[in-house]
Amino acid sequence: MRIRTDGDYAYRKDVIERAADYYGCNKTKAVTQACEDVPELVAAARQVLERDDLTAEQRQEIAETLSTRVVRFNVDSEVIVSKE
Repeated sequence: MRIRTDGDYAYRKDVIERAADYYGCNKTKAVTQACEDVPELVAAARQVLERDDLTAEQRQEIAETLSTRVVRFNVDSEVIVSKE
């Protein structure tokens, strides 16, 4: 697989090199490790945000902290009122 890093895609080179530095491996392995990690990290973040023992404010702070340029976490509060 080839990844374009020219023109509008030049930022990819830096991103992949940062991942390689983070994981301490070559660029190919870093890309595959990041691809394996992201779905697990997103699932874990969702699980944390769905905890019942957090306030709405805590959820919002966690969502903002965990959000990135690519993955955004949004917290919605729903209030349901019913008449009997």
